[in-house]
Amino acid sequence: MSSRSHAKSSQSRLSILYVSYPLLAISEVSAGGAEQILLTLEREMARAGHNTTVAACDGSRVSGRLLATGEPVCALDQFEQREREHCQRILDYLADNPEEFDLIHDESASFFRHADRCPVPVLATLHLPRSFYREEWLRRSSQKLVFNCVSQSQAQAFADLPNLIGTVQNGIAIERFPFRELKRDYLLWLGRICEEKAPHMAIAAAKQAGLPVVLAGQVYPFSYHQQYFDREIRPSLGAGVAFVDSLWFEQKIDLLRHARALLLTSTAEETSSLVAMEAMACGTPVLAMRRGAIPEIVAHGETGFIVDDLQEMAFAAANISRIDPAACRTRVEQMFSADRMGNEYGTFYQRLASDHLRAAA
Repeated sequence: MSSRSHAKSSQSRLSILYVSYPLLAISEVSAGGAEQILLTLEREMARAGHNTTVAACDGSRVSGRLLATGEPVCALDQFEQREREHCQRILDYLADNPEEFDLIHDESASFFRHADRCPVPVLATLHLPRSFYREEWLRRSSQKLVFNCVSQSQAQAFADLPNLIGTVQNGIAIERFPFRELKRDYLLWLGRICEEKAPHMAIAAAKQAGLPVVLAGQVYPFSYHQQYFDREIRPSLGAGVAFVDSLWFEQKIDLLRHARALLLTSTAEETSSLVAMEAMACGTPVLAMRRGAIPEIVAHGETGFIVDDLQEMAFAAANISRIDPAACRTRVEQMFSADRMGNEYGTFYQRLASDHLRAAA
């Protein structure tokens, strides 16, 4: 056993490499939920005394050290080139520094396919529905690779994977989302502007309810996302429909805590919903389509309403005053804290690092 391995076996402080989605720089204003979870979790691990490094685009803002992998994408449809550059930069660094990390936590949705080329275990968090992943990547056998899910409904879809080690519900830094009981008279939709998230349905529901709606988020640099925005969203702006592009964190908080309700209109089988947790932490109820793990997050009739169509969503919006803002906050405090999430991932980390040391001894 090497001297470094002996030192690591006698203490719990770990050196962790986080791998981010490669497209854009990450910060507290990132629109993607996986990016926000990475930042929240990395901050928790750094606070706990672990050494954290994040592999992400140049200009990313992280709590520990940044391993910059290249410039963010500026032109449309450059994802594959950016991903190759991102992965190769990480692999090159690992080859030059094989003993720097105890484990790798992949939040990118794709780096895990290179697990066999990594000198340490790789934990890949599955943030997406199963249909979003290539089956050959999931089926690729590697003793260094394990997966985790982020909800019970998602875990059922991946139950046949032999290297699935468990489920960790997402969490948020609750203290960053101030509670407010009094609300203004607008509905809010917040997230990535794309067809599967369906902000056009939020516009339709708000119009049926006779309420103004604010759409806030980001159009990622994919041509089909831009085409969707130009076709379905841009013509509806004005007359009670506002759009806020790439908002600052303070703007996001202001919108969340003052909204009458948050609308979740996704057509995908959602595996979690970070924005629902954030809204409820602010005391803002959630009106959500019944998709995937949403019923695990939103308590129907207590912290919002889960609906099956736009007519039900519009009706619920008109009756949202039945929801107690304090109940929304309490649910997040009890179930979706960053502290709880960090502790659960910390348990996985210690187990993976210990198993790796034993195997290498």
